[in-house]
Amino acid sequence: MAYLVLVRHGQSAWNELGQWTGLTDVELTPKGKEEARAAAMTLEGITFDAAHTSKLTRAQETLQIILEELGQATLDAKKHTALNERDYGQLTGKNKWQVREEHGEEQFTKWRRSWNEPVPGGETLKDVHDRAVPYYEQHILADLKAGKNVIVSAHGNTLRALVKYIEDIAEDEVSGLEIGTGEVYVYEIDPKGQIIAKDIKISGGKA
Repeated sequence: MAYLVLVRHGQSAWNELGQWTGLTDVELTPKGKEEARAAAMTLEGITFDAAHTSKLTRAQETLQIILEELGQATLDAKKHTALNERDYGQLTGKNKWQVREEHGEEQFTKWRRSWNEPVPGGETLKDVHDRAVPYYEQHILADLKAGKNVIVSAHGNTLRALVKYIEDIAEDEVSGLEIGTGEVYVYEIDPKGQIIAKDIKISGGKA
């Protein structure tokens, strides 16, 4: 049995402002750093053999804080663009709630949570899935099958895509999947790579 831990980064500077961040490289807020520390507290007792994160600072900072709090700061993390946040295209930098007012609740929700609704100049959740899942299969799954504990620090949509795949969530149900900043999913994985247990540990907030 192995642990797979998926953690969304703590609150970022643009989360705090309600802006769509996407690939913009922003740092954690003081609250975000506290969320990362709180996430670490939920993982005490787990020793990680491998760590993965995106190329974006907020995910890397979160992972660094967690590993430092757990006394595992020497673990070398793999950083890859496949785990980057969704590219929000023309929505990047815009205030989410202003966009909702301008375009209406239905379109806002489609852009924000749906499986395959195009964002002007950006990615759908399906696009994120199509780059994140192959990375999981090529770089993470073998470790889990070998009984190694793995932590992934990434982003709301990257993790939604991975959770959809891991839990086999239907496309028409994925809009209800929301992962808050600092939220932690802990899976127990058997030698075949299948889930045998799941625990959600909430330390942050929705954004």
